[in-house]
Amino acid sequence: MKNSLWIAVLLILSFCQEKVAPPTPVLPIPDAKQIAWQELEYYGFIHFNMNTFSDREWGFGDEKPEMFNPSDLQPRQWAQVAAEAGMKGLIITAKHHDGFVLWPSAYTEHSVKNSPWKDGKGDLIKELAEACEEYGLKFGIYYSPWDRNHPDYGKPEYITYMRNQLTELLSNYGDIFEVWFDGANGGDGYYGGANEVRKVDKLTYYDWPNTYNLVRELQPGAMMFSDGGPDVRWVGNEHGFAYESTWSNLMRDSVYAGMPDYPQKYATGQENGTHWVPAEADVSIRPGWYYHKYEDHKVKTLPELLEIYYKSIGRNASLLINFPVDTRGLIHENDVEAILKFGEKVKNDFAVNLVANASVSANEERGSGYGAENVQDGDYETYWTTPDGGKTGEITVDFDTETTFNRLLIQEYTPLGQRIKSFVLEKEAGGNWEKIAEGTTVGYKRILRFPDVTAIKVRVRFTDGKDIPVISEIGIYNAPKLLLPPSYSRAISGEVTLSTPDEGLEVYYTLDGSEPSTASQQYSAPFQIDKASTLQAISVNPASGKKSEPLRVEVDLAKAKWVGSSDNSEKAIDENAGSYFTSENNNLTVDLGESVSLKGFTYLPMQARYPSGFITNFTFEVSENGSSWQQVAAGEFSNIVNSPIEQIIRFDAVNARFIRLKASKTADGNPATFAEVGVLTK
Repeated sequence: MKNSLWIAVLLILSFCQEKVAPPTPVLPIPDAKQIAWQELEYYGFIHFNMNTFSDREWGFGDEKPEMFNPSDLQPRQWAQVAAEAGMKGLIITAKHHDGFVLWPSAYTEHSVKNSPWKDGKGDLIKELAEACEEYGLKFGIYYSPWDRNHPDYGKPEYITYMRNQLTELLSNYGDIFEVWFDGANGGDGYYGGANEVRKVDKLTYYDWPNTYNLVRELQPGAMMFSDGGPDVRWVGNEHGFAYESTWSNLMRDSVYAGMPDYPQKYATGQENGTHWVPAEADVSIRPGWYYHKYEDHKVKTLPELLEIYYKSIGRNASLLINFPVDTRGLIHENDVEAILKFGEKVKNDFAVNLVANASVSANEERGSGYGAENVQDGDYETYWTTPDGGKTGEITVDFDTETTFNRLLIQEYTPLGQRIKSFVLEKEAGGNWEKIAEGTTVGYKRILRFPDVTAIKVRVRFTDGKDIPVISEIGIYNAPKLLLPPSYSRAISGEVTLSTPDEGLEVYYTLDGSEPSTASQQYSAPFQIDKASTLQAISVNPASGKKSEPLRVEVDLAKAKWVGSSDNSEKAIDENAGSYFTSENNNLTVDLGESVSLKGFTYLPMQARYPSGFITNFTFEVSENGSSWQQVAAGEFSNIVNSPIEQIIRFDAVNARFIRLKASKTADGNPATFAEVGVLTK
């Protein structure tokens, strides 16, 4: 009887135990809308406007509304693609720098209301807002403060116009989750026919405090983006990469939209920043922000998109991926394929959190309600922390059996501020602890990738911080290998390098055109190819035995002995597709260094973001001595403007030491450009 009484008393006392007071926040801290925004993590940008039809990135402002005429405009397709890819919202370029607007604004004639689309009765902002609601997406708007069309730009009257349009956008289309203000401001433009340069004081002209107040009044839950916020900041580049150390804290009062030194001084955030202004990493799925048919073959690959993911969301930033909607009014098939593969791979990478079923402990805990088990419960609102007075702490994860993994995910409880300055992941081996990986800042989310590791027990040590660690979640994952073909590069010496798309894969190759297998030559280091060969290579996961589709490349003569006859012409024979040679006399002559039997040539057009000088009509000549020339081929590169890929021309075998490719016509009338020229000997 006495024992039962004591047990009852102890149970009552345990239930009555008060939860220890939470840690004091480390300022600055996010507000409610910033917390909700960061939880979205990943959403889409839609660049679709007048530039889509003028084939420009920045319109001048003199374009006619009649140019805006999509043949199959389907905002529902945009929303469906975004939702299936795992995105949480879409932001549309309601007005870009050229001033054309996608809704029937009462304040300008430079609008869809004067376009052929739907006989001027259309409202694209309304249609996309409804599509986003249908597919469960948040809806946001991009509005360029610069307007190269409006006659009053640069004058006080324009600010009234801008706010009137913002009032339309923020009043008539439901909830807006983000208002995106571009940092490009002022310069040359049409300006109602003035055709002049207008510069503004980027700091004072827009009277940003009152413009922000207008947004707050009409859309109190909306995040506002610009270089310096006020709510979310630009990451400082258009690659989609945050930084090894990315603080959500910013010296906000020192920043304004369009400031020249922002990327160097402020983009990473500051440990001692005065305001909470987290980073947004923006990047296009193609080189350009707007659609250009000549970029259909330049959609980012799955490895490239994954690199962006891990260097944006994995580095305490949100990710904004742009779709350049095409002239039909659709996200192009190539872009759809790429983003859906990306969404599926990310989902698979984080499908199983190995910490969820492991035993978790800490070297110290703050008390009731703040135990180590909180980092494995999948609830962001619960967290582990330590008693006041320190800046370090340790979480140990015991899997109880040998477990393989290659990802670490950590989340701080950011409503109490960003604290962690450094951490390390270790595994137990033979009674000792060995380092696996390490990092600096954490913030809302930090992800580390590393080669496969097998261990029974691991620990995360938080080695330095601004205050005690406050950790919501720790995740450990074994992401499936990315089984894609290896990538290929070649030096002018003929040395070939093959790279795997993921850690822990093996590469096997053949040079005779036969199908490679694990019985073929295994790649271990760069190797030499001096003559025409058919290279095939596969990636293999040694753990599962699974293999990729083969890479196939027709490799020909090395270019080590080749010499161009003009200044800078070496850029056309350097095995670098990103460089190019511009020929003022529209031809390229190359000394091959020895006489060889030629059976054709290849021409890769300029691959830069703003291409020029594509050769459409050509002649190809050969010579043994450099003075007497024989024409062996002539014709056109069909559809090269829309598909600027390598062109392959074959002819009957001929001996030659010198070659000359002449442009008899270029697509735009500009001097011919050459990204790369090669020969065929097989």
